[in-house]
Amino acid sequence: MSNRDGRRRRNQRRAVVTVVLVSALLGAALVATIGSLNRDLYSASGFVRQYLDALAGQDASSALMLPGVTPTNAQLEAANLPQNLPRTLLRPSLLGDLTDIRLTGDTEAAPDRHTVVYDFRLDGTPAQMTFQVAHTGTFFGVFDSWRFETSPLAVLQVTVLHEATFNIGQLTLDARAHAAGDAPATFSHQASYLAFAPARYPMGHASPLLSATPQTVTVTASGATEVTIDAQPNEQFRSQVQDELDSFLNACTTQQVLQPSGCPFGIEINDRVTEPPLWSIAEYPKVTLAAGDATFEMPETAGKAHIVVEVQSLFDGDVTTRDEDVALAVAISVTVNPDGSLALQLR
Repeated sequence: MSNRDGRRRRNQRRAVVTVVLVSALLGAALVATIGSLNRDLYSASGFVRQYLDALAGQDASSALMLPGVTPTNAQLEAANLPQNLPRTLLRPSLLGDLTDIRLTGDTEAAPDRHTVVYDFRLDGTPAQMTFQVAHTGTFFGVFDSWRFETSPLAVLQVTVLHEATFNIGQLTLDARAHAAGDAPATFSHQASYLAFAPARYPMGHASPLLSATPQTVTVTASGATEVTIDAQPNEQFRSQVQDELDSFLNACTTQQVLQPSGCPFGIEINDRVTEPPLWSIAEYPKVTLAAGDATFEMPETAGKAHIVVEVQSLFDGDVTTRDEDVALAVAISVTVNPDGSLALQLR
């Protein structure tokens, strides 16, 4: 064998060794990379982080695409929640500021089942939420895949007292929109909606006649969150009722009789009335309103009418003028008509 052939074989052996070493290093690096990705990006906590990052970026579509985010009807039924819930609230415009996201717990509660806990700030307020995720296998044979075992979405169960509409963020929703067509008319209304969690929802009611104290509902758990919006008569409502009540009493004063028909005041006089009596209202009852079972109620409230009438004594014939206040009391029920007008009923 020539020296040239020997050198060639030695070079080939070195090349083979080099290739083997490089391949081994690359394989080790690949294994390490896969392991690192499975510990971080493709871990149970990494999967949840994708959901939280989507909410933080107000990317509702990406959040909803993650496996297990949207609950099935079977899951809702198992949780005693309504099915076929409207997705009206699953929109970016209702997502606030989700910041300072920090993993605080990731434990394997059962084989292939993890409980993941994250801390964060919702609109600057510290909060925490726990997630349940399940391992579903791998993709490309190496990367772990996951799904939410329990949907992270909340169900806002909204009760609107004495009204049907409510405000959430910049939206105005009607709780009757998803009621059955043959549902009976009611004074208050209820509706349920799917909603993102974690999130904070500003809610209330504002309309020309009714107002509810604004509230911010913080949702940091899946499943049901109950919200009650108490719509009460506002100053415009009370003022309008006061005007209509005053007009009604003023109309009563045009009846020149001792007992005005259908009116809450009158007087009995045993002597002879020589001239038609003149009525006026000395003190109007002050309107206060509270919600009843089906209408807004004003309890019996005192006021004063005033009468001026000339009478002749049946005993001695003397003629005198009675000029005096007469007590009155009014209780009314008020209904808001569909067109926004008010209907008053004396009780």
